[in-house]
Amino acid sequence: MKQDFNIAVVCDWLVTYAGAEKVISEMLKVFPKSELFSVIDFLSDESRTHFLNKKAHTTFIQKLPQAEKRYRNYLPLMPLAIEQLDVSAYDVVLSSSHAVAKGVLTGPDQLHISYIHSPIRYAWDLQHQYLKESGLDKGIKAYIVRWLLHKIRLWDYRTAHGVDHFVANSKFIARRVHKVYGREADVIYPPVETNRFQLFEQKEDFYFTASRLVPYKKIDLIVEAFSHMPDKKLVVIGDGPDMDKIKAKAKGNIEILGYQSNEVMLDCMQKAKCFVFAAEEDFGITPVEAQACGTPVIAFGKGGTLETVKSLKNERPTGLFFKQQTIKDIIEAVKEFELNQSVFLPEACRENAMTFSTERFKSELELYVSDKWKQKAKTLEI
Repeated sequence: MKQDFNIAVVCDWLVTYAGAEKVISEMLKVFPKSELFSVIDFLSDESRTHFLNKKAHTTFIQKLPQAEKRYRNYLPLMPLAIEQLDVSAYDVVLSSSHAVAKGVLTGPDQLHISYIHSPIRYAWDLQHQYLKESGLDKGIKAYIVRWLLHKIRLWDYRTAHGVDHFVANSKFIARRVHKVYGREADVIYPPVETNRFQLFEQKEDFYFTASRLVPYKKIDLIVEAFSHMPDKKLVVIGDGPDMDKIKAKAKGNIEILGYQSNEVMLDCMQKAKCFVFAAEEDFGITPVEAQACGTPVIAFGKGGTLETVKSLKNERPTGLFFKQQTIKDIIEAVKEFELNQSVFLPEACRENAMTFSTERFKSELELYVSDKWKQKAKTLEI
């Protein structure tokens, strides 16, 4: 498709190559002539290859002490910082935002499309959870942080009106956008590298989960549930601050492998009879990757997984859900899975996962941006 506009891609920060960064990587591949902007850019040379070797235009936070490691400490300064990025020379501004990127300043003749992973989670409905998990729910520090988050909410709501079109990464996030900003959002699901995973039909007799071991992922809940089911094997991959707590809850039927290579991760995901997922995610890439291997999913029935996993109500189900994040609910879900295991066909799981492919994302995004620019360009004709 011929591109008759110049474009700036704006993101929150660039320090690694993970979920949100994979979206930015694919945006740059769709629009290879675009310029890249970010609050900070500390990508390694290896990671930068995913971004067409582009180096981002950054803000003053890039030069602040220990910004590479402690950039989140500068969150109160980020609204100011993002507003200093000059994107006035571009027809289209495409922001990828889960924090402040959508607040970049644009003019009336520019088109600003914001691909939003979530309104700032720790400033809005997840504030109380964030403060509690960070140990900031009591004392003087708690009052200071609450005041800062209040100021960020005011800024975040105001800057939502500078966006022409919101694109959410799931219907769940579209509802959050409407709740927080009072704006409608279209939905384009994020890219999942489904082709990196191969269909594997010879399943072995174990359950599998993988995640960074942090509180909201609820890996401890999964481990504790399987500790009450000694006849069922669980394999856990991941590392993080909750490792000691999770190990303390594990019984002999639970194998905790810690951090592992992509090869080991893939092997477990392919051979497991089921992938268990207990977090409330905006989208949730890992359950889609599991399905790409032909592996069905047991998931918490809230958030993005309701859109990526087909329950038993469907003709070709790819998993089932539990209603509450409790040990009892997970145990009941495992029992229900074993009663219905034969209806979860590996090829159906793979087929469902392919609807979230990278190729689909790139095609939908290119068409969306081009169509919105054509509409904008008509209003600018004299």
